[in-house]
This record gives sequence, structure tokens and C-alpha cells, in this order.
Amino acid sequence: MYIGTAILIIGFAALVAAFCLLCVGLVYSEAMNSEIPPGIVHRRKLHALHCVFVGTAVLGQILERLGLCSQVGFTRWLFGLAAPRKQPPPPGLHIKDLTFSGVPVRVYQPTASPSQLKRGLLYFHGGGWIFGSIESYDAVCQHIATETDTTVVSVGYRLAPEHRFPAPLDDCEAATCHFLSVARRDFGVDPRRVAMGGDSAGGNLVAALSQRLTKRRDGRLVPPCALVLIYPVLQMADFNLPSYLQNHAVPMLFRARMAFYYLQYLSGDMSICTDVLEGKHVPPELRLRYRKWLDPANLPPEFRRVPQRGVQRQADVAYDSELYHMVKESLHPDVSPLLSEDDVLCLTPPTFILTCEYDVLRDEGVLFQKRLKDLGVDVTWYHVPDGFHGIFCFFNKGALSFPGGQRAMEETVNYIKTL
Repeated sequence: MYIGTAILIIGFAALVAAFCLLCVGLVYSEAMNSEIPPGIVHRRKLHALHCVFVGTAVLGQILERLGLCSQVGFTRWLFGLAAPRKQPPPPGLHIKDLTFSGVPVRVYQPTASPSQLKRGLLYFHGGGWIFGSIESYDAVCQHIATETDTTVVSVGYRLAPEHRFPAPLDDCEAATCHFLSVARRDFGVDPRRVAMGGDSAGGNLVAALSQRLTKRRDGRLVPPCALVLIYPVLQMADFNLPSYLQNHAVPMLFRARMAFYYLQYLSGDMSICTDVLEGKHVPPELRLRYRKWLDPANLPPEFRRVPQRGVQRQADVAYDSELYHMVKESLHPDVSPLLSEDDVLCLTPPTFILTCEYDVLRDEGVLFQKRLKDLGVDVTWYHVPDGFHGIFCFFNKGALSFPGGQRAMEETVNYIKTL
């Protein structure tokens, strides 16, 4: 009996060891595919962070294939465990969890000068529409509220793939309209000084919602006074802009991963990822129409360099009409706000746009600010020369902080103070 038990234990240990070796091998293989440019400060730190994220994704994928759980669900669960425990609010800040028109929100209210009407900021978190939460952005919102003396409303919109487009955008709209209608009465906030802000996918929701509100202005609500866009996602028509090619394997956002997030948001069909990256979903007539907005010639000269290796810009590719009909929402301004017409974009409120040098989304942010400026919109653009996607959230992480993240937060805070 003892021999049989020993054999079972040894066999189980061998399986566990083989599983661990498989995970380590996959993580090592994926991590080695990354490229961390010399211009990034603390490169080893970024590489270590990348390995953690890759390891989480690989383990989640294995568990999904075993039928134990979904990769997305496992990643959310693990990051939830790693999130810092909720701390008592700092002095001078009152925090409460509420619901605005059925959407969960967390309100951060500075307690200084209660007799004066304050400015407000609705914040939509990033995470590719499938990750992120009010909890994970608690430190960001606390810092902004405290440093700018602003009432911040963090919006917990529904996430894909369980709730696909337009559910997240609809939630942001519902929460925004509710807050604007009660800002003065319930929170002592001047509705004429309420801005919308967000990073990455949250920036996409900000830009798309601003245009949606512009199109249906009815005079009942004061529109947001400004937009704060932190490396926003702005278009799904061209994954071959110079920044996509130059930074295709730079953490924390790979070129292929951006297409993955988009497809999770829209259809959930990952089998078309490669074709979407090549641009086969864009009809020739639309490709010609978008060229005036997406032409790399519109970028500053220093952003147009061609990468020496890796992904190269695709020549014109064959159009796939079936693919277009599968993801045609991807070219709608509610998903790709950079592709809106001039008569809508010219009504955009004053806008702050932050971009990072080593980010696949860099160029669409640059092109968006150029379009807005050309249309007479007041734009403030800040570029982080040593920044990468996600750096904004690493402004106060102790040993995990990056200088570029601190500067990004400081510039954002300074802009909000001007509103």
C-alpha cells in the first residue's frame, strides 16, 4: 500500500513539474519575443513586469483549454488578488460608492472649501474594454482628486466579452448624463466645469462619448468642458501606422494584442485577427477616404522612420467583404472616433492628449491632435519620450514606478487644474 501511495505521489509531482516547465517554457518564449528599446528608463523592470503579465496570460490560456475557466476570467481574478487592499481615504478626501442610472461609480470628493463650487472629472478606466475596474484605478483617482481639488467620478462600466459594444459606451453615457444633471445639487460641482478623462480604452470611450453627446445636443445638459485623453485608442482602420510597426513588440501593448482587444469588444471572433491586422476589413473607397486622416506624412518627421527589422508596412491588401460585414462597427465613430467627419470633430471641447514614444497607439494620438488643431480646437499635447503604454498607472508604485509615469501624471494634473 505504501509503495502504491509513493508511486501516486511521485506521479503527481512529475505532472506538476511538467506543467510548471511547460508554463516556464511558454513564458520564456513569449517574453523573448518582446523588444524593449534602449530609450526606456528601467528596462529590466519593464521586462520583469512583462514576464508577469505574459505568465498570467499563458496560464490562463492553458486553464481555458483545459475547460477550467476562461483566460479573461482567470486574469481578472488574479489581478484582483494582487490589487492593494482598500485603505481609509486620506485626509481631505471623502470617498463613497454609488450608482448612477444603474452604473456603479466611486465618487472622490475633496472636503476643502465646501462652500465653493468645484470642478468635476468623470474618469473611464483603461484595460482594453475587458480588464480594469474602479478598484484597480482607485490610487489614480484619489491622486487626481487630491492634487487638483476636483470631484472625480470613477465609472465602473460593463466589460467585454460578456458585454460587448456598445454596452461600455452606453454605461459611460448614462453615468455622465446622470452626474451632469445632479452635479450642482448633490455634489457641489459646477456642471460647466465637468470634464471627461480616461486612459487607453477609457480614452476611446471619452472621445466616442464626446462625439455622441455633440451629435444630440438638446440644451438640457451642459456638455463636458474638456477631454483628457491618456494614450487613447482611436481607430481600427490601420494597424500599420509607423508606431504600430516600430513598437509592435514593445510591452505593455503588442500590435497583435490591440487587435485582440478590439475583437473582444466587437465580435469575440479571434480567427480573423490576422486579416484585421492586414486591413482586409476596410473597403477600398473607405481606405481612400481615411487616407487624408491616417497618412503617415501627417506625422512629425521623427515619427515616420521605418523599422529596420520586424513588422514592415503592408502594401495595399485585398478587400474581404465578408470580413467587413463581420466587423463593420469597427469603422463607426463610436468605435473609431478618429474617423469622424470634420463637422463633428470641430465641436470637440478643449482637449488634452498624452502620447508615449514606445506605444503602438502613439501615432493615432498624434494624428488626432493634428486634426483637432487644424479644425480650430484648443489642444494641449504632451509627449513622453521615454514612455510606453500603461506608464500612466505606474506613477506611485514604489519600486515599480517609472519616471515617465510620474511626469505623465504631473502634466495631466497640471492641465486639469486649468479647467
